[in-house]
Amino acid sequence: MNTSRYEIAVDVGGTFTDGVLLDTGSDKVLVAKALTTPADPGEAVSTVVSDLLTQARTHFGPETPGGVRRVVHGTTLITNTLIERRGGRTALIVTKGTRDALDVARELRYDIYDLTIEYPVPLVPSEDRFEVEERLGPSGETWRRLTRAEIARIVKRIATAGYDAVAICLLHASANDGHERAIAKALVAKLPGTPISMSSEVAREIGEYERMSTVVANAYVQPMVGRYLAALVGRLSDLGLGATLDIMVSNGGFTTGQLASRTPIRLLESGPAGGVMSGINCAEVEGITRVLAFDMGGTTAKACVAVDGKPSITHSFEFGRVQRFKRGSGLPAIVPSIDLIEIGAGGGSLAALNALGLLQVGPQSAGAEPGPACYGQGGTEATVTDADLVLGYLDPDAFLGGRMKLDVAKARAALEAIGAKLGLNAEQAAWGVHDIVNEKMAAAARTHIAEKGLDARRFVMVTTGGAGPVHAVDVARRLRIGTILCPIASGVGSCLGFLAAPARADRSWSRVERVAELDFTDLRARAKAARAEIAGELRACGLTDRDIHWSGSAEMRYVGQGNSVKVDLGADWAGLDAAGIGRKFEAEYVRLFGRPVPGGIPEAITWRVIGESARTTRRYGLARSVTASAMLAPRQRRIYLPGEKTYRTVPSYDRYAVPLGTVLRGPLILAEPESTLIVSYPATVTVLDSATVRVELEGKS
Repeated sequence: MNTSRYEIAVDVGGTFTDGVLLDTGSDKVLVAKALTTPADPGEAVSTVVSDLLTQARTHFGPETPGGVRRVVHGTTLITNTLIERRGGRTALIVTKGTRDALDVARELRYDIYDLTIEYPVPLVPSEDRFEVEERLGPSGETWRRLTRAEIARIVKRIATAGYDAVAICLLHASANDGHERAIAKALVAKLPGTPISMSSEVAREIGEYERMSTVVANAYVQPMVGRYLAALVGRLSDLGLGATLDIMVSNGGFTTGQLASRTPIRLLESGPAGGVMSGINCAEVEGITRVLAFDMGGTTAKACVAVDGKPSITHSFEFGRVQRFKRGSGLPAIVPSIDLIEIGAGGGSLAALNALGLLQVGPQSAGAEPGPACYGQGGTEATVTDADLVLGYLDPDAFLGGRMKLDVAKARAALEAIGAKLGLNAEQAAWGVHDIVNEKMAAAARTHIAEKGLDARRFVMVTTGGAGPVHAVDVARRLRIGTILCPIASGVGSCLGFLAAPARADRSWSRVERVAELDFTDLRARAKAARAEIAGELRACGLTDRDIHWSGSAEMRYVGQGNSVKVDLGADWAGLDAAGIGRKFEAEYVRLFGRPVPGGIPEAITWRVIGESARTTRRYGLARSVTASAMLAPRQRRIYLPGEKTYRTVPSYDRYAVPLGTVLRGPLILAEPESTLIVSYPATVTVLDSATVRVELEGKS
């Protein structure tokens, strides 16, 4: 028997740390979940992995730990470090005259009605920014040469100050990286072991401020990420694992731990990316091509659309927002990332009264510590989880499979406290919290879909996350989505997405040119160089050149416009010509905006090349055994039914005891250890052959 066939995925979230162990020979999985340990995230990782290995010795045999060939990891650590400003002391080297670019930013008011508007504080203060005498032109031509004496001067100043990391961002380095590389080479020689980040390597695109912000953030978190990953390898070794460590990145793929430590900014959305990939995997198993992946955890909810198995990708991201869910209030990062909408609505989101005395939910969260009031860890404020418990949607004795008891009395007390201010009892306050958070998520998803020129009614929702299945049916109904899929082990969906994700690498470069004037010889040479870099990165992930699937795109616009449109160019650029690119751009522009610009002249801004492995579509199944007794005699639970505006007793089934092919009628509950599917409206509920549950709503409006 081949025992080297096991893989582990671990996702560190804001509230819970999830884990899955996969037998790749059968696609059977074991599941574990524990509260995140914010002071030392690696502690929760060790707890989860240890739990998985204990289960595996029982289900797969005592030799399992030695047969684990890789561990895939996703984490909120980078995001939290940036938000909490716990990164290393970083120096920034810039072209003379651009030192204040981080302060000037875009000079835009993200909220024109806010008279006390706040802006994010740069990660590197002014006193830690150093100017050098050099200058390149927009096309990369040398206007002022960087001398050896100038390099020696700046290296000496930085070495004397004792920084933890150094970021280099010179003007127009996206067109010519020579000066940045010269400085980096000297720094490496003088400061071996100190992380050095170059903008031309981290974000080779135009946009001086965005490029500078990105490379600064990358350098800022590098020391911490390096220490964390090294410690994680040690913890895994202590558990008897010598497996390869892969890291999930924001673009929906994975990379090696070593590569991730060089560009940790790519990990910003690693966990949410896993949830999207899990939704895509589930949809592909069922032959569905248009999916809305909806993931709701303890801290936030995320939604993303994917068509034909491909999630929408953005290259403009914000972190550290002053107003968490207001676009423009954060620091920008040029990072290829799955384009998802994030909503401050998770199980731990706090209910409170706003300035007008009206009930609001989130974006503040109780997190893992102290957590919701019902956790009994010192929290006293009402949260979404407390509301769900009072509404009957959660079983207080079966949370996390019974390993964690929920305190109904404390949840009621928290809701009574906020309800008293509104003249509501605990049950009414609970429904108010649940109703508001669902409408908040539906409104955000509705806008996200509409901005892409799509119709939500043509999509199928796939729900994951610990809180996702509790809220998904009601959210889908508000979006007029008629079908909801709840995959196996949905409460740890991000981990399942990690294990189905491809290895992926991206390269980009900016060169603003009118399409009619493109130099295709130069374009193909740059694309060839990008492919070579990508191939090297993917070989480190274990791929051969034959395993790599190529694609490419260009950011384009009409001359005079400020915003660009992504135009897919396919894998083969050998046959590209100006007329063909122009037609592709016009077709995409018409799809998005309804008509072309008469007499408009198209121009290309940024070119992108992507290489990735084939994605594995997995039909996951549980490794644990179940009995059918729960199916024959379901429990009865009293829950609130919004359509009837009252509480009613409905059947509650052990999800995994319901035979494949079974058709049930909602309202009902399907419970599993890591989550609970609440069908609170009339619906047809089918357990498909894949063990995925399909909910088809009746009379959706």
